[in-house]
Amino acid sequence: MMMRGIISTVLALSIWSAGGILGAATQAPSPIPPSPQQAPGHADNPHRFDSFSQQGPSIQALTSVGNDLVYAGSFGLGLFRSEDRGATWTKSGEGVADPFILTLTTGKDGAIFAGTFRGGVFRSRDQGKSWQAINNGLKRLEVKALLAVGDGVYAGTSDGVYRLAAADRWSVVTSGLDDILVHALALSSDGTLFAGTSGKGIVRFKARSAGWVRQQNALKDHEGMTENFIRVLTIDPEGGIYAGTFDGGVFRSADGGVTWTPISRALPNDSIRGILFNSRGLFVATGHGIFKTMDKGRQWVPLNKGLTSMAIQVLIESGAGVLYVGTSDGAFRSDDDGRTWNPINQGLEGGAVPAPSSFANQERIEDDV
Repeated sequence: MMMRGIISTVLALSIWSAGGILGAATQAPSPIPPSPQQAPGHADNPHRFDSFSQQGPSIQALTSVGNDLVYAGSFGLGLFRSEDRGATWTKSGEGVADPFILTLTTGKDGAIFAGTFRGGVFRSRDQGKSWQAINNGLKRLEVKALLAVGDGVYAGTSDGVYRLAAADRWSVVTSGLDDILVHALALSSDGTLFAGTSGKGIVRFKARSAGWVRQQNALKDHEGMTENFIRVLTIDPEGGIYAGTFDGGVFRSADGGVTWTPISRALPNDSIRGILFNSRGLFVATGHGIFKTMDKGRQWVPLNKGLTSMAIQVLIESGAGVLYVGTSDGAFRSDDDGRTWNPINQGLEGGAVPAPSSFANQERIEDDV
């Protein structure tokens, strides 16, 4: 397991999650070399973004609406939209000021939310034709995780966790996570909100009448969670919680996050970029392909036939049961539960990606009074 560098207070360019999750850290970005360039996610260091792909777009985020409509967020080339399960793509994102997309989610009413590297959160209510910034209340505009559950929308940022409240204003879920980068969010059936952080492990919150209350400190080694850098969180229908780490594999909790057990010792790669659970098993996206288990991690089967890029960045399932992955070199679709994959890059722009120099400084936004 690799040594982790010290997290600084300004963001460093090189991965995410980050992730899954897409799943970032905190140090001003260095100038981007012209060539060669890689996409985020090639390295396991949670405190770096790699540079960018020259051949295909680095797809960091995916979300679907219904059976056929899919949205893709790239790192540097903005947003794309497909009405035919990824067979063809068109550019989306009018109104999105930041082309570095880190996360996407779909709200209950079909609204699409996009979290960006330096531009905050954008929302589309017209199937991606236009987008509006909704950043009122956010103190920092680096948004690594978005979660839409029921009527609630939550954002994991480089300054803690926020919830979208009335009048499109974000409110802090709880104090105590200032300057903490949140990569992943999950909400259990009993209303517990789990936040996967960079350096502080997993933090749990419970909704009370007076607001959200942090249940305890971040989970420590004696509770089974030996990793403090969490990229992905997923909850299965039975309430089992799965945590994917930057370079420590997958952990599972069967008691609401009180204790954790590692379940990925048989995986060939410990850099976890996505976790997906359905009736056919548990799927894990790693830095070296996709794997499936049907026995809670005792045995893993590789599902990489047809993938030409093994550096997976995001994994989702549509309403039709179709699997999609975003990689550092484009997107792929599987219609047979991951047994085979086909590239779906027609209309996804490749080529050089602009360096995010205009987003170099992490600015704080003062709350409107």
